[in-house]
Amino acid sequence: MVQATPFLLVLFLALGAHGLSAEKCSLTGHWINDLGSNMTIETVNADGGFAGSYHTAVTATSNEIKVSPLQGSQQKGPNQKGQPTFGFTVNWSFSDSITVFTGQCFVDDDGKESLRTMWLLRSRVENVRSDWKATRVGTNIFTRL
Repeated sequence: MVQATPFLLVLFLALGAHGLSAEKCSLTGHWINDLGSNMTIETVNADGGFAGSYHTAVTATSNEIKVSPLQGSQQKGPNQKGQPTFGFTVNWSFSDSITVFTGQCFVDDDGKESLRTMWLLRSRVENVRSDWKATRVGTNIFTRL
């Protein structure tokens, strides 16, 4: 059994290593989502804060679409394992609305990064009676450009 121990140790490490991704997902960079919208996230600071810009490909307004600023935060706690959760807000430059996104950055088995998000878009309405139609919800998947 003594000679089998090194073999079993190597086998265990080889099989176990597949589940331990050395790849870390990074939010920084240029992204495109499933609707064709483009987003750039600047460097994430030591506290997890970041800024960037968002150029949407879709809108419910007749206004000209403009690049809009985004501000966000990435989870930086001790349990963060390289595929962080995050959230950011886009303050639309061309409409009276704002969107908040929350999601997680993933690295798949082929090393490709993606951001899986859910969002809430809040539009301004004229009065409280119209509040029921002011918020929309959806999901987007972003891939690195």
